[in-house]
Amino acid sequence: MIDPSAAQAQVYQAPPAYQTPLYQGPAAIPSPAAASNFPIASDARLAGDAKQTRFILDLDKAIQFRAFSLADPYRVIVDLPQVSFQLPAGVGVTGRGLVKAFRYGLVMPGGSRIVFDLTGPAKIAKSYVLEAANGQPPRLVLEFEEVDRTAFVQSLAPENRPELRPAIAEANAAVAQPDAPAAPKPAPGPPDKRPVVVIDPGHGGVDNGTQAGGGDIMEKNLVLGFGLALRDRIEKSGKYRVVMTRTDDTFVPLGDRVKIARSESAALFVSIHADALRRGEGDAQGATIYTLSDKASDSEAERLADTENKSDAIGGVSLADEPTEVADILIDLVQRETKTFSNRFARVLMGEMKTTVRMHKHPLKSAGFRVLKAPDVPSVLVELGYVSNKGDLEHLVSENWRNRTVGAMAQAIDAFLAKRLATAGPGK
Repeated sequence: MIDPSAAQAQVYQAPPAYQTPLYQGPAAIPSPAAASNFPIASDARLAGDAKQTRFILDLDKAIQFRAFSLADPYRVIVDLPQVSFQLPAGVGVTGRGLVKAFRYGLVMPGGSRIVFDLTGPAKIAKSYVLEAANGQPPRLVLEFEEVDRTAFVQSLAPENRPELRPAIAEANAAVAQPDAPAAPKPAPGPPDKRPVVVIDPGHGGVDNGTQAGGGDIMEKNLVLGFGLALRDRIEKSGKYRVVMTRTDDTFVPLGDRVKIARSESAALFVSIHADALRRGEGDAQGATIYTLSDKASDSEAERLADTENKSDAIGGVSLADEPTEVADILIDLVQRETKTFSNRFARVLMGEMKTTVRMHKHPLKSAGFRVLKAPDVPSVLVELGYVSNKGDLEHLVSENWRNRTVGAMAQAIDAFLAKRLATAGPGK
């Protein structure tokens, strides 16, 4: 058993065979055959008090991991190979001692992550894996210890702010067969000149988004199922090529979502979400369509944008703001044109949705969503409804409601792009 110091992140090697599961529904549940290739986490619990707190994760096999701390806000990040989390519902929603709450999920194919929100500065006093013994399963154990701000900051080294871990990448590559002959590459076909629509199901992986039903119903699963259904409906016409920012329960940083749209020269970017109001904030219902604005259209829009823009921090590591791409007046003009097209599509979308979907009393709003900031791709963010509202939640989990709403959105996308292409002329 290894018992490392908290100041240094440690990697433990006990890799099984890895294989990325295929998406099989809104809950992103892999098939039994695929899931059997991943370590299984069956239970997690906290013990201790505000001075010392222990986290224990029950596994079916020993694994490698890396743990490190981050400040502002205080967090501890644990990176693992891809794990099949089969934990009881609601685990991590409430904390104990030094841990305010924790969340877990896939952060990339082949890699999972656990993120602990701390009540204040704390160090990882011990972190280790216990092998199975005396009828007990293998366990990952982290012991947190309260420290002052100065001691916490001094313990943070540059290597404790890594991006994706090389060890995880190596584990994910374990399924590769380097000795097998490479399959011949097919001859490239003619370029696909159809307009590209990017569908962006919000959240994913370690970022659950809003939750309802005691944590059983997660926004990330609702919007993924909706996004895949919308993709299938749009592709039926054959007129457009659809690109998804995610097709499974994977965490995708906000900046990467925008890059996907730009790299595909997308004609349209549609981000799908579901909102929630905290207790005591009243009640709201209905779908809302957001476009980008430097100034929020109202306080609710500002609140939502602030929440959504923290998604990267929820994933564990805050990403620095990317340098502005506005280098000259030409780019500024492109942005203005894009904003015009975004607003135009929002109005078309509202016109189609209001005939089949309950809309918010103020259905068109604007706010500073990072995910809408591609300067040359018309973009909207659609909040399908409020999981905090009983009526909206019933709709969000209804296949019949989803089919009607998907149909309305697909119709709006077709109407908008058909008119824009006709205006642009042939070859545009």
